[in-house]
Amino acid sequence: MISVITLCLNEAENLGNRRRELGRQGVAWEWIVVDGGSEDATVEVARSLGARVIQAPRGRGTQLNAGAREARGDILLFLHADTELPPDGLRAVRRLMGDAQILGGNFRIRFSGDHWESRALEVIYRIRQSLLGVYYGDSTIFVRRDIFRQLGGFPDQKIMEDYDFVRRLERAGRTRQLDEFVISSDRRYQGKLGRWLFRWASILVLYRLGVPADRLADFYPTHKIDGRSRPAGSPR
Repeated sequence: MISVITLCLNEAENLGNRRRELGRQGVAWEWIVVDGGSEDATVEVARSLGARVIQAPRGRGTQLNAGAREARGDILLFLHADTELPPDGLRAVRRLMGDAQILGGNFRIRFSGDHWESRALEVIYRIRQSLLGVYYGDSTIFVRRDIFRQLGGFPDQKIMEDYDFVRRLERAGRTRQLDEFVISSDRRYQGKLGRWLFRWASILVLYRLGVPADRLADFYPTHKIDGRSRPAGSPR
């Protein structure tokens, strides 16, 4: 079984779509929604859709680890609430992980929207992963549950938790990017792609130089939907 773990903060509007996509997958799965104190109907909506809802202190690493501790599947898949799974996404993960040498991986990524910023982001992502081996949680990371536990899970920090975990995962053994695409929301980049790219590069460099992630988070803005602040996650 694949445990699909989604951390949430005010994401009620997106959960119905995620449930419909999961229903088309054709493999055994469970859905764990980890709420960090939503002010909208996230918890109620998630429960009505059949998700197992867990409450955890707000913070990406903290919430993701809380979901992983409750998971019963042999594979953990970390799906953002605003990211669309392809219809055969979980089947592709299951086929790939049939190779015992593969520890985990991620998907290729597209961005919603039809403007030039979305297409530019897709090119940047391809170059960044192929040349630098850098990818983040919006490309939907998956990993064997026993390997996740052996590696100690995500660090309990506000940003760069996914970058930190992926580096350790790749040092531990083989990973692979699937050919299938997930579609991530471009809502935080519209009209400000240049500023986001500058933040990505700056935070990555400073993090590699040893600046603590929680200090860097002070310079990483939240994005707002319907007047509610949400943590934008790691630079991506």
